[in-house]
Amino acid sequence: MSAQKKRIRKAVLPVAGLGTRFLPATKAVPKEMLTVVDRPVVQHVVDEARAAGIEHFIFVTGRNKGVIEDHFDNQFELEATLSSRNKTKELEALLADLPGAGQTSFTRQQAPLGLGHAVWCARDIVGDEPFALLLPDMLHHGKTPCLKDMMDAYAERGGNYIAVSPVPEDQTHQYGIVGVEDAKAKVSGITQMIEKPPKGTAPSNLHITGRYILQPEIFGLLATQERGAGGEIQLTDSMIKLMAAQPFHAVTFDGEIYDTGSKIGFLMANVVYALDREDIGPQLKAELKRLL
Repeated sequence: MSAQKKRIRKAVLPVAGLGTRFLPATKAVPKEMLTVVDRPVVQHVVDEARAAGIEHFIFVTGRNKGVIEDHFDNQFELEATLSSRNKTKELEALLADLPGAGQTSFTRQQAPLGLGHAVWCARDIVGDEPFALLLPDMLHHGKTPCLKDMMDAYAERGGNYIAVSPVPEDQTHQYGIVGVEDAKAKVSGITQMIEKPPKGTAPSNLHITGRYILQPEIFGLLATQERGAGGEIQLTDSMIKLMAAQPFHAVTFDGEIYDTGSKIGFLMANVVYALDREDIGPQLKAELKRLL
């Protein structure tokens, strides 16, 4: 098997951000632990990765993020209490969410030096193999998990992958944008990557949505990457360099994307995910109709 078609086993989740847009809620609670319905945002993203076949989850954390590690660990007192009270359904659901022993790793990003730096912090745990990268703020809501589509494409072609989704033409300057060989195709070769192109210059309206499959050579490039926008080490800059040596493909996500780092995105995610639930969806729909 070629180096660019090794099986994807590991996923990196950068969770070191401060969540300033949600202060004061995030003063003591990490933004990744804010709940969409009854599951933390980060749990939804881990669910997506598990559904795609990921076996090992690498969390790049920062100060005051210990509760994330606790969430993905056994809590014996709670489990014992549920068991003693015959809360079998609740206990089974709790245990089903837990990764197995040795399936999680946590490493610190001591300074807020950007996404590229956060990915680089995971280099020794990932090792010399391709990996998935999922940004926990971005919830991808669709019939098929976004990363599953990407993994299927990777299994056929190998290389590197970026999930994309169309945005209105007048908003392309707000996003990382890719140019592609065929904008109508589900999977297409990437020809350009531009971070927040000036208005009117974007090569397409396909924006990068926070899901990636990357080859391990990205780590060597990140190690020597000069700081870019905002004084941070930008992942896009190193991906552009890697694209000169390896193929990159865009996978268009067929669904809705909610930026839970924004207030509107967070609120919309709660509504949409709740409406999907058989146990509370019909009642919520009725309440929304009454309210509106």
